[in-house]
Formats: sequence, C-alpha cells, structure tokens
Amino acid sequence: MEEETTQPPTKSICVLGGGAMGTACCIVLSEKPTNSVRLWVRNPVFASHIAETRENTRLLPGVRIPAGVAVTSDPERALGGADIVLVCVPTRAIRDSVGSLLEHIPTSALMVSAVKGIEVETLVRPSEIIQELLGSRSVVALGGPCHAEEAAVGKPATVVAASDDSAATETVQRTFSNRHFRVYSSADLRGVELAGALKNVIAIAAGIGDGLEFGDNAKSALITRGLAEMVRFGTAMGVDAQTFYGLAGIGDLIATCGSRHSRNRRVGELLGRGQTLAEIQKSMQAVAEGVNTAKSICAIASQRDVDMPIAHAVHDVLFDGKSPGQATEELMQRPLKEE
Repeated sequence: MEEETTQPPTKSICVLGGGAMGTACCIVLSEKPTNSVRLWVRNPVFASHIAETRENTRLLPGVRIPAGVAVTSDPERALGGADIVLVCVPTRAIRDSVGSLLEHIPTSALMVSAVKGIEVETLVRPSEIIQELLGSRSVVALGGPCHAEEAAVGKPATVVAASDDSAATETVQRTFSNRHFRVYSSADLRGVELAGALKNVIAIAAGIGDGLEFGDNAKSALITRGLAEMVRFGTAMGVDAQTFYGLAGIGDLIATCGSRHSRNRRVGELLGRGQTLAEIQKSMQAVAEGVNTAKSICAIASQRDVDMPIAHAVHDVLFDGKSPGQATEELMQRPLKEE
C-alpha cells in the first residue's frame, strides 16, 4: 500500500489595495500553489481593467499578474472565506477602506499590514487603526526593504514580519516565504512599524540632497544621522533599539534613501530642484507616505521632547515654506557636539 503524502492546507488570501505594493504582493503570494490569492480594488473600472489585461498599467506597467490571481471590486467575492487579509492601502485610507469592508472580513481572518506610516490626526500606527476597527485581534506588520517594482519580477527580497502573537508571525512567515522572498520574524510590532514610518521622512531628506547635487559624502552622513534620529525616537517610544539596526530600520532606510523606485526620495529630489509640494503631488500617481508622516513624527517628537533635527527640517521644507538650501544650512550650522 502506497504511503499517502500530506499536502499543506490551502491558504485563502485577500490583498486589499490595487496599488503597486498590493499588486506585487499578489504576484509574490501566488507563487505558492497552496495560496489562493484575491486582489480587492475599490474602483470597479480599474479592477475590471486589471482583471482583463492581467496588468496594473498605471503603477506596475509591463509586469504580468498570474491568471490564478482573482481581481475584483466585489467585497464578498474578495473576502469570503479569507484566512489572511493583507492591507496594502495608504495610511490615510485605512479607516475608509477597511471600515467599508468590516461586515465582509471573516472574524477568524489573520490581519496583516504592509502599510508604513502614522496617522496624522490620531498619531497612531497602522496596526492600531486596524485593531480599533476590528477589535483586539492580532495584527502582523511587514517591514524591511521591499520595492514593489523589484519584488513583482522575482528579484530577491528579505523582509520581517512582526507581531506580539508568535503563532500569527509564524503563519505569515510560512505563507509569504518562497524561493526569492524570505521572511524573518520579530516580536517588536511597534518598533517595526515606527521604523517603517520614520525611514520615509529621512528618505525625503536624502532626496533633497540628490536634488541639490550634494553627492555621496552628504548622503552617507544623512543616512547615518537619520538612523540616530530613528533610534532616539524609538527609544523614547519604549521600543527595542536593536529593531532599528535590522531589516525594518537600517535595511529599509538604505533602500528608500538610495533607490530610483523610492517615491519619498523622489519627492525630496524634486523639492531640491525647486518644485513645490503641490506641484510634486499633482504629478505623482502614487502616495509618498513620508509627506504626511513628517507631520506625525514631528508632533510626537515635540510632545516627548525628542531631538529630531532632520525630521523637523523636512517638515519645514514641506509645510512651512523653508527653502531646501536654508534648511541644509541650518542643519550644518547647529552647535557642535559628540557623535
């Protein structure tokens, strides 16, 4: 009698958000034959277009979405029976998007967030918004360097999944990992989320330097001192400083400050070249989370008396009309001190 082989159970996964990251996550997840993947896109016309062309022509042109990924704007079809729900919408859209789907999200579904920001009005993290909407269920946050443009075409990427529920983290590790996508685990949910938000603000500063053609010396110093700000902020918030020296911190910081795919770095670069924030946002199809996060971070830093000169300089350029050159001059002329 032949021995029966046990196949892993199929995971039904719904990805919320038709942006570049949501699309890329669907492609990555669909590599595993044990994953059944559905992409929920709010706009019915755009959802139909993606379903028919098998391509997100607006945000990931030229990248084919596998036929096995179901694309729909129908909440019941997208979320019915889902084991995992992955949120891939901008921070400012979580309440509206997830809130509109509450009756369709299974009570047993594991919630995962790939969102990197802090809500401006409440100063809370994405996982906290999700928990507020759905009740005190576990949420896993994904962090680390993972540009959608690279992950979607199978280039190697390594991220970290964080939660205070180790079983939930293990589930995400097993479900998301494949031959070119590796997932580490962490118990520091708050640290991973804060690192993901903070690095976007520093990346805007790095982009400003690119726009002003400051060169490699300046960018290396900016990344180093930016990391110091991130660690100070995290320590003030009571998280493990070591998280900022891992994938969610320095790993994502390097990628976001240096990559041509980084929307936050691009915003900074255009600011450095003399464009206004309004002009830049009008020309961009996707959201640069660091813009709103600069408001949130500076508000929290002021409340807790955390020294964040780079973040405050970015805020002043974005919202207070300070020129990139003046902000740089003020940073360079600060009182001298030990490193």
